[in-house]
Amino acid sequence: MIQAGNELLRHASSISPNGRSPKQRRVRSRSRLAVRLRTAQLRLIFIFSLAAIITVTASGLGCSSKKPEEPTVSVQVVPVKKATIEQTVTSEAVLYPLAQSAIVPKISAPIKAFYVNRGSKVHAGQLLATLENRDLAAAAQDNQGTYDQAQAAYTIATASTLPEEIQKAQGDAQAAKVTLEAQQKLYDSREDLYKQGALPRKDLDQAAVALTQAKNQYELAQRHLDALMAVSKQQELKSAAGQLQSAKGKYLGAQAQLGYSEIRSPINGVVTDRSLYPGEMAAAGTPLLTVMDTSSVVARAHIPQDQAALLKLGDKATITVPGAGSDEAEPIEGKVTVVSPALDPNSTTVEVWVKADNPKGRLRPGTSVKISMLARSVPNSLVIPAAAVLTAPDGGNYVMVAGSDNKAHQKTVKTGIRQGDQVQILDGLTEGERVITSGAYGLPDNTKIRIEAAPESDKTETDKGEPGKTERPSAGKKPETDAK
Repeated sequence: MIQAGNELLRHASSISPNGRSPKQRRVRSRSRLAVRLRTAQLRLIFIFSLAAIITVTASGLGCSSKKPEEPTVSVQVVPVKKATIEQTVTSEAVLYPLAQSAIVPKISAPIKAFYVNRGSKVHAGQLLATLENRDLAAAAQDNQGTYDQAQAAYTIATASTLPEEIQKAQGDAQAAKVTLEAQQKLYDSREDLYKQGALPRKDLDQAAVALTQAKNQYELAQRHLDALMAVSKQQELKSAAGQLQSAKGKYLGAQAQLGYSEIRSPINGVVTDRSLYPGEMAAAGTPLLTVMDTSSVVARAHIPQDQAALLKLGDKATITVPGAGSDEAEPIEGKVTVVSPALDPNSTTVEVWVKADNPKGRLRPGTSVKISMLARSVPNSLVIPAAAVLTAPDGGNYVMVAGSDNKAHQKTVKTGIRQGDQVQILDGLTEGERVITSGAYGLPDNTKIRIEAAPESDKTETDKGEPGKTERPSAGKKPETDAK
């Protein structure tokens, strides 16, 4: 294009218009040719630019008519199976001994001797320590002598002869009884004679009067004797018995004080605390020794009310010590022994006790443990891995199912019991369907998928009924697509 412009310029310079000098004609011709050349250049540029735009647009339209290839996402799937799933209630708890006794002396005295140390196994009634008790032994001996003296006085009072007045009353009553018997015989004899006609009526009447007088005399003497016996003898014996009881009480009190100087174990167990040494002063009301029965332990936990409602006495449970070594990491079986009928007013939770045997002493009171209590067991439940359950924006649950068309389909499900990495499906799935466990997060519905085999470790755990954990992509991360 530039070369054509130059040729036109040379051609114009060779033309000489009439009426002007050659020099003027050359200058004017050159300016006209320059304008024409500039106009031609702009037209050529416009034409070439328009052609380029048309070419690019045509090529773009041709490309857009072709469909982009649909991406394929690699996923892992697990079939929906029927299995027995168990609902458990887990909580943190603290271990307590089966029985515990903080032994407190009832008297204040120096410690004479200890017979056990920390860790010593003891049995109920075993002597653990002795306090200084010489003054108490002397007091007990003194009271024993007083008690023996009172016993002797009581024996003498009960075995001694009756007083003189009582003896006289007994004699009068005996004489009146003899007189009454004689008058009774006389009256009977005269009555027989009177009936035979051998005795006048007058003699019979005299015998009757004498019999009546003898009877009255006997009754009066007997009442006098009974009164004396009921008052004098009773009061004498009562006084002797009171003195004996008083002496006995003082003696038993002295014996009890002496017994308080001997510290004995009330339960079978192990000595876990001994705060003093021989010679130090033991204060009344301050624990001297602590004995715990660790043959069994009780894990006490506070759980929410709705979870406590699922539990009952006798439910199976396990106790696990977090952070324990390999030998102590195995769960220890136990059972629920207490479900409190009332809520804790401070925490509004329910206290639950789990008791477990501790023959080897692996569980130590005061340890923080984790307890798992079996609330119920549901056989033949539809079970899938928990990694397959996703949460929708509205708060519901859904899963991605691998269809026969090699596409992922979203299905809303209703979940039930969760046990470890397994979830019970109450509604939304059927046995045999394949749910996506890896690669489902953020996956759109009807996305083309390619099923990959799960790692060996995941397969093993799935066969055991505990699907392996699969990592989910973080929020906003796109699923991996095929190279296609």
